[in-house]
Amino acid sequence: MRQLTPRYRDRAFATRAERQPFTSLQRQMDRWFDEMMRQFDRPLSRFGGFFDREMDWPSVELSETDREVVLTAELPGLSENDVEVLHEGDSLVLRGERRDSREDAGRRYSEYYYGRFERRVPLDVDVDWEQVRAEFRNGLLTVTLPRNPRAQTGRRIPITRAE
Repeated sequence: MRQLTPRYRDRAFATRAERQPFTSLQRQMDRWFDEMMRQFDRPLSRFGGFFDREMDWPSVELSETDREVVLTAELPGLSENDVEVLHEGDSLVLRGERRDSREDAGRRYSEYYYGRFERRVPLDVDVDWEQVRAEFRNGLLTVTLPRNPRAQTGRRIPITRAE
């Protein structure tokens, strides 16, 4: 029985890993899970947390002023005929397909994205959808979304004395 009991001749105490063999595995799993869940904890102001995910394509930038919201998407190698812009609910949707026109014969490695794509951008602003403009130039799609002038962002509410 004495041979089954671990001995620590060179030191006075056993390390934590030796006392609990699954501790390091549990810590690593916790780190992986935390890293995976961290993507949902990064909101981008009022526009939702959808901009920090690395796998989303195309890459987009969103800016706003008092009069409009401007979305710019990088779409290299595409033309305006390869992309469509849609309004669905409270989201702007970019949809299309990137085709590979080259032969695969000599290609050994590629990080290019090919195939169908769809990118949904939630918008928490009141947009005048009749005035939205989309322009495509040099691989950049720019969608200008004018704010609805009838929408009120806030107002003062008078308080009356109750009797």
